[in-house]
Amino acid sequence: MKIFKTLTIALLLTVIAPVTAQTADEIINNYFENTGGKAAWEKLEGVKMSATAQAQGMEIPVEVYQTKDGKQLIKINFQGQEITQLAFDGDTMWSTNFMTMQPEKSDAEATANMKKQSKDFPSPFLNYKDKGFTVELMGKETKDGTETYKMKLTQSPIMVDGVEQPNMSYYYFDTETFVPIVSESEIAQGPMKGQMNVSTMSDYQEVNGLYFPFALSMGGQGIQLKEIVLNPEVDAAMFAFPATATDTEKKE
Repeated sequence: MKIFKTLTIALLLTVIAPVTAQTADEIINNYFENTGGKAAWEKLEGVKMSATAQAQGMEIPVEVYQTKDGKQLIKINFQGQEITQLAFDGDTMWSTNFMTMQPEKSDAEATANMKKQSKDFPSPFLNYKDKGFTVELMGKETKDGTETYKMKLTQSPIMVDGVEQPNMSYYYFDTETFVPIVSESEIAQGPMKGQMNVSTMSDYQEVNGLYFPFALSMGGQGIQLKEIVLNPEVDAAMFAFPATATDTEKKE
């Protein structure tokens, strides 16, 4: 009888396992279906986002470019001066040193980690299996009064101080709309190492058939999107490290 019970439990676990995985995939499929359709997301080549960020009581204009091949650019306008906060042309990652106001290249480790993030566009959940990622449904959890599905996303490992570290984050999908409203990930390095980085997403609006969150909060900093342009015209030079700049590497 004991052997029979053990076999029964083993069979149940075998049956339940694929159902759980399918449930996670159903949530993801519903997410893309409710925000414009998977096929439309797959055709997206790039985005340009115009926003304002709240910082120390000020509203700072922000402009973000992201492309399907991994290029990224984040520019802010601070006290009338345009500053490149982050740029990546697919090979070189750089930013502006706020002390010297000069462009500086990021170190090799940070650049390598950024290259891995190129798979995230427009969403790490889009064809996640093809990217080598895994997704696990952890159950339900209430976030800010909203019932959500808690999903664990495991992406390609990153390097931190020469040591490979797991790259996991948690996304909370609204059980009614199937859109993510909160994400959490552990900070891997720096003075905030070990703490959770929490982002919120709300006010989803349609842009040419696709739905994006227009109200964001990242690490407690509020960001309000003003406009999103799909497949904008971009000049590759805007992502490149300035040719006239001193080739100084930024130590992360």
